[in-house]
Parts: sequence; structure tokens; C-alpha cells
Amino acid sequence: MSAATVSSSPKITEKMARESPAEQAQVLVKSRICNPNFIFSIFSNSPDSNYSKLKYIISSSLTEACNNSVLLLGPRGCGKVAILELVLEDLLEEYPDMISVIKLNGLLHCDHNCALKEISRQLCQEHQLLFSKMASFDDNAQFMVSMLRECGLAHKTIIFVLDEFDLFAQGKQLFLYSLLDAMQSVTSQAVVIGISCRLDADQLLEKRVRSRFSHRKLLFLPPSREDTERLLEHILLLPTNSSFPHEYVTAFNVKLLIFADYKFKEIVDTLSYSDSTVNHLQRFLFSTVSHMDLKSGLLSLENFKAALSTIQRQPKLEVLKDCSILELYILVCMKRLEAKEQELRNFNAIMKEYKSIHDTFQTSNYYARNVCLRAFEHLLQRELISFEDNRGHGQSAEFRPVKLLISRPELYQGLKSYPSCPTILHKLMDRDG
Repeated sequence: MSAATVSSSPKITEKMARESPAEQAQVLVKSRICNPNFIFSIFSNSPDSNYSKLKYIISSSLTEACNNSVLLLGPRGCGKVAILELVLEDLLEEYPDMISVIKLNGLLHCDHNCALKEISRQLCQEHQLLFSKMASFDDNAQFMVSMLRECGLAHKTIIFVLDEFDLFAQGKQLFLYSLLDAMQSVTSQAVVIGISCRLDADQLLEKRVRSRFSHRKLLFLPPSREDTERLLEHILLLPTNSSFPHEYVTAFNVKLLIFADYKFKEIVDTLSYSDSTVNHLQRFLFSTVSHMDLKSGLLSLENFKAALSTIQRQPKLEVLKDCSILELYILVCMKRLEAKEQELRNFNAIMKEYKSIHDTFQTSNYYARNVCLRAFEHLLQRELISFEDNRGHGQSAEFRPVKLLISRPELYQGLKSYPSCPTILHKLMDRDG
């Protein structure tokens, strides 16, 4: 793994110069983690990235003096706003006098009167005009049309950013219709960018609005494993062309060879299982760097493990700690029945699997059926398992189908942290994995 050479890293300040290299490194990496522009800049070089596609859509509207619209869709925490901010920052540097950015949020401005008033306020503020709070909806609508025309004649593009776009698509959608209809003017130059975590946001639009909205969509997804590895290197590796001591940079970056260690990959997989977004990765890395030992000045595998246990809420693992050995057997039996894709999973099926394990491995932990039934009912009370439906209330619990409410990684981790867990249960989980 080569050391990172990142030109955008913050310069070492006078205050940092008085600190030890370890403290400087900690401050530097934390500042990277808290800077979305730095994090997502790694994806700006690829022509197939959402950054490149979005920049092309907006820049073509600027250079060709035309209207445009696009939706940025994807789960929260995947970088929709961060990528947009990165694109706008670059375009404002390239075309400083040709762009005016208006930002609205559906949580605040979904009412059409409120939305148009906010647009008028921001336009007045940017062009140093007097804003009237008493202006009516029609007055604000007319003002917006006039500003679109004047900006178009001045070859200036207005970019409307509508965050929580799906909230603007509720009700009669009068604001969206007014905005898109105003853009039909020959002289107007505008771009509407909608941001939403709903993948069907465009389907919420009325016919009259949809006919005026271009059907461009950019889909944002959590990073793949390869992209996550690139992000980790991009954020954590220290730059070689900096005022850090060369020996310290080398030792710090060499220590991060743990990226290739299977134990480290297991930590990343566990983290991604619950939430694979960039936001979650940022919180995890910030916690990791906070756990860094300032005496050694290096990040260790233990720092990542400590961060994982800190950031993850694991109520089910806490419940597992109080389970008996027999209850663990029942959970493993249920997981094995799931792996075998057995359709009927009830107490009787679990007992057959339990007996099969005992007969095969001659385990010492074998209990009577009535004891197992009490353990089974205890798991129901703890909500580690539940009945599959509400039917069959009059039926005996032994015959009603049940399902697991704990995932395989959670069960596997719970068994590993259980002090006196039988070795056979670990082997059974490894075999089924």
C-alpha cells in the first residue's frame, strides 16, 4: 500500500506545530472525516461517477444557455448533498458571475406561499434588492418570472436546489408547477435539482408537472467494498509531502497495512451489515481516531474494535449475555433450520434438530423436553424469537411456526462474547456460515 499524497490536506497551523506528531495526525484525520468535500473528492476523477454526470448536466445548461432539471435519489447518508455541494463549489470557481444558487428544503418550504417567498428573499439578498414580507403569492411568482428573464438576458443561470423533494410533491404541487412553468420562457436559464431519499419521487408528480420536468435521475448508493477500502485509505493515510516527520509518516502508514487483515475486514463487514452509508463510516472512523493511543501515535486493530463496540447499539447482544446454554442451543438450532430452508420451524422441529446435534456430537448439554419448552418460552418473552403470525392463539406453542429475530452476525458475535459458550456451537455456526 502506498502512502497517500493528498494535496487538499489542511496545512499544519502554528498551533499544531507546537503539538506532537501524533496529536497533529489526530487533528488532521479528524478534520478530513468532518469535511464531506474531502471525502467525496476521491470519486470526482471518474467519468462514470455521479459527480462527473451532475457537473456535466449543470455546466451544459450554463454553456448552452438552456433549462434543465435532475433528481438525485438514494438512501440518506450516501452523499447526495455532499456531491452537489462539491459540484457547485467547482462551478462557482469556473463561472463566478454566471451562477445564482437558491436553496429550499421541503421540511421548511413545502407550502407554495412559503416556497415562493423564500425564493424572492434569497434573490433579493443576492442582487441587493429590497424584499417585501407583505408580498402576495402572485407578487412573488411574478417577481420570480421577472428575475428568471433578467438573469437569462444577462446570461446568468439560477440553480434551484430542492432538498426533500418528495415533500414538494404533496398536495396540488402549485409551487412546482409555477416554478417549472416559469422556466418555459425563451429567455430563462435555470436548473432545478431535486434531492430525495424516495426512489419513486418522480412518480409522485402530477401529469402537468411531470410534462415540464426532464426525466434525468442520478442514483446514489452506499459504497461498495472496493470503494470503502479506497475511502479508508483516502481518509486515514498521512500525506508524504507534508511537514510531518518522514519516519512518523512511514510508521503510521505501514501500521495501516491491517486493511488487508481478515480481522479488519470482518470489522468492516460487521459495520456495513447494519449501515453501509458513508455517514456511518464517518462516525465509525471519528470514534476510531478518538481511541488512538497518542503515546505510540499509531492506529491499531484494537482502536477499530473499540470504535465498533462504541458506535453500534447492540441490545440483542446484551440480551444474549443473559441467556442460558440451552437457550443458545435453541437459537443455533433455529439458525440451522433456516440455513436448511426448512419450511416448518416450530418447537417440535427445533427439538428434532437439537437431538440430531446431540446424537452426532455426543454433547453433554442435553435436557428433557419440558425443560427445553420452558427455555423456548423464555426466548419468546425476550423477543429473540417470535411466532410467525397471530393466528393459532388456541394452538399449543409447540406446534406454532416461529421465526428468529436475531441475525446470523449478531448471533455469531453473541456466541463469541459469551464466557462459557460450548465449542460445538461455534463449530456449528462456522459450518453453516
